Amino acid sequence: MDIELRRAALSATTTALLIWCGSVGTAAAEDVPTDASVVSDATAISADQTTDINDRGGWEDDNDQPLGVVGPSACDMPSTWYTITSKTAYHIPSWWNGTKFKDGPGGTIAVSVTKSGTISAEITGTIEWSSNAIIAKAKAQVSVKVGGSVTITTGHNYSHDIRANKYGHLQYGSWGYKLTWKKYRSTGGGCGAVELGHGTATVPTSETGWKYWETSS
Repeated sequence: MDIELRRAALSATTTALLIWCGSVGTAAAEDVPTDASVVSDATAISADQTTDINDRGGWEDDNDQPLGVVGPSACDMPSTWYTITSKTAYHIPSWWNGTKFKDGPGGTIAVSVTKSGTISAEITGTIEWSSNAIIAKAKAQVSVKVGGSVTITTGHNYSHDIRANKYGHLQYGSWGYKLTWKKYRSTGGGCGAVELGHGTATVPTSETGWKYWETSS
């Protein structure tokens, strides 16, 4: 999905959330430009920066993990800013052929990435938003390994035993995150904040590898 700057009209029925400067939170205090139309090269993860990790058990979380960041914590905030409000660990699959395999029943499945490609972040929101700013905020609040995209190269051989009478599946991808984000604007001389809008993002990291699971057919 293209992660260029998207614009969507803020619904007239959206209720503004006023958060006073005494509220709990550690939202970063940088002013974010609203005209950043593309994710910069700095947010892309090159192939030589990736770390191959296979079949990370228990990686995906069932529920969002709130980050406890709900708004500004001081009266000297900039005019607008973003914050990441929750994260969920998520294996982002590479969607193209040559990165997903099935074998069985039983035995051993042995695979290798046969076609290269790129996994890109996907971001949505209720208002105008900046891809660069959201990726940068995720890198600061969630993991330094987050990027706007990650390059998948051919190779990375892997094998896994399959239980008797079961079929084994292997899917290559990035061990990334599903996030929720909000954008705020300062009010009343900088001592309060109003929520402008919110959205979601699925962001890859530099850690890539195979995810394994089994089915009955």
